[in-house]
Amino acid sequence: MVQALKKGKFKGVTGPLLTIVMDGVGLAPDNGGNAVAAAHTPTLDRLMRDYPTVRLKAHGTAVGLPSDDDMGNSEVGHNALGAGQVFAQGAKLVSNSIESGKIFTSSAWAAAVSQVKSSGGTLHFLGLFSDGNVHSHLDHLRALIVRAKADGIARVRVHILLDGRDVGETSALDYVRPFEEFLSGLRAPDFDILIASGGGRMKITMDRYEANWAMVELGWKTHVLGEGRRFASAEEAITTYRREYGVIDQDLPPFVIEKDGKPAGTVEDGDSVIFFNFRGDRSLEISRAFEGGEEFSAFDRVRVPKVYYAGMLEYDGDAHIPSHYLVNPPEISNTMSEYLVATGIPELAISETQKYGHVTYFWNGNRSGKFSEELETYIEVPSDVVPFEQRPWMKCAEITDRLIECLESGKYKYLRVNFPNGDMVGHTGNFLATECSMEALDLQLARILPVIERLHGAAIITADHGNADEMYEIDKKTGAPKTDANGNRKAKTSHTLNPVPCIVFDPEYDGRYTVKVGQEGFGLSNLAATTVRLLGYEPPAMWDDAILD
Repeated sequence: MVQALKKGKFKGVTGPLLTIVMDGVGLAPDNGGNAVAAAHTPTLDRLMRDYPTVRLKAHGTAVGLPSDDDMGNSEVGHNALGAGQVFAQGAKLVSNSIESGKIFTSSAWAAAVSQVKSSGGTLHFLGLFSDGNVHSHLDHLRALIVRAKADGIARVRVHILLDGRDVGETSALDYVRPFEEFLSGLRAPDFDILIASGGGRMKITMDRYEANWAMVELGWKTHVLGEGRRFASAEEAITTYRREYGVIDQDLPPFVIEKDGKPAGTVEDGDSVIFFNFRGDRSLEISRAFEGGEEFSAFDRVRVPKVYYAGMLEYDGDAHIPSHYLVNPPEISNTMSEYLVATGIPELAISETQKYGHVTYFWNGNRSGKFSEELETYIEVPSDVVPFEQRPWMKCAEITDRLIECLESGKYKYLRVNFPNGDMVGHTGNFLATECSMEALDLQLARILPVIERLHGAAIITADHGNADEMYEIDKKTGAPKTDANGNRKAKTSHTLNPVPCIVFDPEYDGRYTVKVGQEGFGLSNLAATTVRLLGYEPPAMWDDAILD
């Protein structure tokens, strides 16, 4: 049972304590590709100049990923921020399970294989098609396919969601071509396998937080019903759409592969479907579509095949979505919210739809519900359903309006807010829009900080990972943005490996604690202990150390 926090030597800040997560804002050189540095951000500049600032690791092993070559992401970042500890995360869990063979002894794998073999049906794999290692990894898919053949599956269909977000924006063919060679090496008279459908990840299937169910509906029609424009191959679809639409991979329209004059891989009764993404936020809605009964009302599914559906992991541990999964998710315990509730501290979590789940579900250790209805308040500001580069300010002003109301209400001792701009706009690859998004964010900081000061409070200003700080592919030798044959800079839409800032804004600082500025080795998980120290309590022993004494 979680115990209440013990009082510390420092009595804590007098007013409210606010954590501001500037999503996707990392620290990087001003090399011409850094939209954070290029933007006019006088408030952020003043904060980093006049207040203690610590550089935090927000990727790789610091957030539970397999290696320091792995980019951080919002899911693992908020897990670490809210848990105060580092837990092995999705990619590492799946890789370990495949390496040990445990995944293939799971009841879900056995059931998926059994259903297909007994019905003479098809085993479908659906998921994000890249090695970005944020939502999925192609090595995991390859391992599942190889095992499916070894287990005697006769027919496999692969439904690919093109990335261009966690990897290069137009890198799809770099994955499709070698994958087709891989399939050719496996194909045999008793093993029929091919890519059956696909489309861009921001166009179909991978919506999150119910922001745009139409994406999921379009994915359902593509993968399940086989409706859509037909092509002979995925490569033909990609090259045709690039020529016709001029969009990057994540925005490519859906396509269906045709074989013998009909869709090659519709989902039918008796089939099994495995969604091979390990990250939860963009896996929940498609899982609900497959598993929802007559009460499902998000869209008209037209036809609901009787299939065995399994996810790579359990994407929601409270709602138990999906019902079946191949690898057990990380068991995150002793989170900061649990301790604050046990101590009787009223909390607020607020963001717009795009990151609402990050300051609630992920922050609380992948828990959907609250620890206390009385002490916790969640506010979701509905996001616009428009391309982010068209409204790079997103809902930051509305979030700030509500946040200031909550600060001034005096109801909350601890508050947390996520501003999604740097990440969501950064993912578009549009430098000018991302620069604008940072300036919009800076305006909100300028509104919030005087309120904190007037209320005798303090704030921790940080980020969950980098993105806006590196908008072009960087040449590692020169440190300058890469260019193509025409001299154009190559846009980067993925997260970065850069550290993030942690600024302690305490206008009434009186020397009773010291921020460990200049000390290396801190990560996002060190902020839970930092938070409770500033609230006047001693962090529990299992948490990583605070960045202040």
